[in-house]
Amino acid sequence: MGFSQSLSGVNAASSQLDTIGNNISNSQTVGFKSSATQFADIYANSQGLGTRVSDTVQNFATGSLETTGRSLDLAIAGEGFFQFSQNEQMGYSRNGQLTMSADGYFENAQGARLTDQQGEPLQITEFSQGSQVTTGVQSEFNLDAEAETINPPGGFDQNDSDTYNYVTNAGTVYDSLGVAHDMSMYYTKTGDNAWEANAVVEGEVVGTSTDMEFDPSSGALTNGGVITATVPTATLGTGAADMTFDINLEDNTQYGSDFELRNFSQDGNTSGTFVGVDITESGEIMANYSNGNSGEVGTIGMATFRNPEGLTPEGDNLWTATEESGAALLGQAGAGQIGSLESGTVEASNVDLTQELVDMIIAQRNFQANNNAIQTQSDILETVTNLR
Repeated sequence: MGFSQSLSGVNAASSQLDTIGNNISNSQTVGFKSSATQFADIYANSQGLGTRVSDTVQNFATGSLETTGRSLDLAIAGEGFFQFSQNEQMGYSRNGQLTMSADGYFENAQGARLTDQQGEPLQITEFSQGSQVTTGVQSEFNLDAEAETINPPGGFDQNDSDTYNYVTNAGTVYDSLGVAHDMSMYYTKTGDNAWEANAVVEGEVVGTSTDMEFDPSSGALTNGGVITATVPTATLGTGAADMTFDINLEDNTQYGSDFELRNFSQDGNTSGTFVGVDITESGEIMANYSNGNSGEVGTIGMATFRNPEGLTPEGDNLWTATEESGAALLGQAGAGQIGSLESGTVEASNVDLTQELVDMIIAQRNFQANNNAIQTQSDILETVTNLR
């Protein structure tokens, strides 16, 4: 019986050394989770029969986060797993090193595709954007309340600086062919708390508000907040169709401070091509285009499990769900117990090399001790068989 007891100890120590060796070999594997071998004694009728490996437990503690600066490298700051689809099978991983395929899918090194919360592979389908004509403009100025009142006999003339108080290149608008045109705004103070605004494109006045009025107690605009601008084809000079767009001035103010353009935005754009993606902390994937536009193409689906230690490791940084782990609980990064995402970052292996080397020494000593016990049993048996 002594042989079998010691042999069980040798086998158990050998299994522990295998686990330690696997941990050490994966100390540089992104998203790797270390494991530990657990033992249980064997008894029959109160008689000790040795030991056995009862389980190999995975440690899902978060590894350190390391910056890479690459937008398609993702790390989970907290609990949760990425969900990947391959050959109609779902796998789960802490490794967020992604690449983009030629057809716009986000894949890991083995070609498994990152999915959304419905388990559908995420994909960018638009690698170019057509031009969009400007239909609306939002422009916000502060007009100096202390400006001189001007009432030119002949009215506003953009070529005569005596007919206006302030002029600025407010921003860019786009015609139907995606050609950019600078728009200037001219402001003329016509009386107490009263102004005139003129929009000019390609040297032509395209819209005027002659009745802008401001509340003397708050400085807020009370009238004349919208200009309808019309730019004919001849003025554009590009062959584009006539442009008509509204200029919203409702956020303009009149305070006793300098003239200032505070904000300008518009809804047109020139054509653009895909240049990359940004991924937010909550997992929204934003596609960026060369024309400055961006658009959300989907949200990364994240998974958690009631018992992560019950997941089965399949290699290639993937786990699969089992009855012990329970079904995947899907959600969004940053919601509930799911950690937020860090773009340009990866999660290093959580292997503690110092601890592994100490454990290896202990397992080696355990292996040697059981081997010595076998040798001692052999020596005793040899002595007994040589008795005369």
